[in-house]
Amino acid sequence: MSDNSKIVHTARTYTRGGREHGVARSADGYLDVRLAAPHSGNIGTSPEHLFAAAWSACLQHAIKSAARRTNVNVPTEIAIDAEMRLNVSEAGGYFLSADFNVSIPGIGREQAQVLVDEAHATCPYSKATRENIDVQIKLREPPSR
Repeated sequence: MSDNSKIVHTARTYTRGGREHGVARSADGYLDVRLAAPHSGNIGTSPEHLFAAAWSACLQHAIKSAARRTNVNVPTEIAIDAEMRLNVSEAGGYFLSADFNVSIPGIGREQAQVLVDEAHATCPYSKATRENIDVQIKLREPPSR
């Protein structure tokens, strides 16, 4: 952390049992989830679900921030379908990959792409995972009403 930065939020969690049969709770009580490995049959969510939700929420906020900086009015109905995949290589090592399908109704496709590109450049999750996770971000048409 640089001398000119400041902490704006700290999330504290306690996890026990890991991804197989665990629980994760936040110190403030807002998070209390059961963890379970995919396809294990156990009740709970996977760490990949949590990561997909967190990253897509952060990316959505970054899109809105980019819109404010460029004086573009975006609706509140921005939606992101996120896929976080846990992969295993032929050598047996695990790695993640992600797809984000972004819908920004009410603005043109070119402007939406500019916002998405800027958001991906500034989102803390995108920055933290850059060059470490294969990420695809695509614009999709909003659902018709």
